[in-house]
Amino acid sequence: MLKLLLICTLAVASRAEIVEEDDVLVLKKSNFEEALKAHPNILVEFYAPWCGHCKALVPEYAKAAGMLKADGSLVRLGKVDATEETELAQEYGVRGYPTIKFFKGGEKESPKEYSAGRTADDVVAWLKKRTGPAVATLAGVTEAESLIADSEVAVIGFFKDVESDGAKAFEKAAEATDDVPFALATSDDIFAKFEVSKDSIVLFKKFDEGRNTFDGELTKEDLLAFVKSNQLPLVIEFTEQTAPKIFGGEIKSHILMFLPKTSKDFDDKMDEFKKAAEGFKGKILFIFIDSDVDDNQRILEFFGLKKEECPAIRLITLEDEMTKYKPESEAITAESIIGFCKLFAEGKLKPHLMSQDIPEDWDKTPVKILVGKNFEEIAFHPSKNVFVEFYAPWCGHCKQLTPIWEKLGEKFMDNADIVVAKMDSTANEIETVKVHSFPTLKFFPAGDERKVIDYNGERTLEGFSKFLESGGKDGGAPAGDDDDDMDAEDLDDVDEGQDMDSDGEDDDGHDEL
Repeated sequence: MLKLLLICTLAVASRAEIVEEDDVLVLKKSNFEEALKAHPNILVEFYAPWCGHCKALVPEYAKAAGMLKADGSLVRLGKVDATEETELAQEYGVRGYPTIKFFKGGEKESPKEYSAGRTADDVVAWLKKRTGPAVATLAGVTEAESLIADSEVAVIGFFKDVESDGAKAFEKAAEATDDVPFALATSDDIFAKFEVSKDSIVLFKKFDEGRNTFDGELTKEDLLAFVKSNQLPLVIEFTEQTAPKIFGGEIKSHILMFLPKTSKDFDDKMDEFKKAAEGFKGKILFIFIDSDVDDNQRILEFFGLKKEECPAIRLITLEDEMTKYKPESEAITAESIIGFCKLFAEGKLKPHLMSQDIPEDWDKTPVKILVGKNFEEIAFHPSKNVFVEFYAPWCGHCKQLTPIWEKLGEKFMDNADIVVAKMDSTANEIETVKVHSFPTLKFFPAGDERKVIDYNGERTLEGFSKFLESGGKDGGAPAGDDDDDMDAEDLDDVDEGQDMDSDGEDDDGHDEL
């Protein structure tokens, strides 16, 4: 008996304790599997204590956990400090913060990436879609009104025959949509309440027109396009919460208005911006950025803007490479913005490449200073071998490299064939080189072939010297072999790049752009 009691006691003691903070499970390597057994459906946030975006998410994440608990849901929210639980973070491919994954059915393998916004309502709606039926059935008017009242956006299919082709296409579209609730209405009372006289699909929203009625061919693809083009406001403000919707959407052409909310003519300019947006719905995303907000200053810097230069308009495409465009006119009127967008849509705009002025003493120091205006002339000089560091002033790894790079410049300053240079890539852009992370080191060998070689060797004076003395062979690779990549959402998170260690910098010696 004593032996049995001892075994039972040890078994209970061996269970890893799962602590809760504000209804959120605190998960570790030691209790992760135990948590999945006890709570088969868990949304897990991998965070870093120093990450600003993680800190901003804390109250909304806790609120979502509380909402689910109050509803009696079996779905739980958990969190993992990825800087402490490095093995767990590595197992699930955590490369930036916060990373949020959904574990369904107690399965450890292949969790689903969370893809919605960062408000409590977004989290709860996404989880309900993931764990419940894709389409809810509305019993009466009260349920329909509650759905609309509780949702920023909701889609209701009005169908008398739930087996019709239209109803089936509606269900398929619902299954493919994570962040918007879909519901089915069949009763005459609901049809009458919302003034629907025939089978229809209506998107209800708490902004702009309030509702949109689908009028295309009833196919899954057309329905998805309808929802995507109407689920965001004509003009969406860039914030911590809206960033995932902005960057995660299918519209990759964004026009941004930088304007302080405190501006006396804020409402007038916003009205002009909205008027312009009406004609480009579903084609170009219109985004407002409050230029007075501290967290937005890096975005201004990315576009080469200063607070005192706002209001301003810029356009960017988020395809394989980010391309920026600047209007010729500084006027913020519906007419000028519409004209700018039409030129972009017709492919008649040239990319806007930032450049500082050429410093008078650019070539007076061992490390030459390049800017956009003198880059081509120096880097592709036919008789010079040019080694360039592309850096960012705020990059920790760039600061660490500075004394070594200066010594390299001093070592080769008397060599007429070699130029050691640097360029601030936050203030200067060039078409021939796309910089994705800092520092980026590239070698431009002499000749007329305009070759570019990436440096992949050790970041030491000896390593750099061997590279230059070998003509770019010892430690080099053809440009393009670098597997660094810049996500669109890095615009939102330029401080907190990928592969970060506890100091906020990545393990392979790069800070993401």
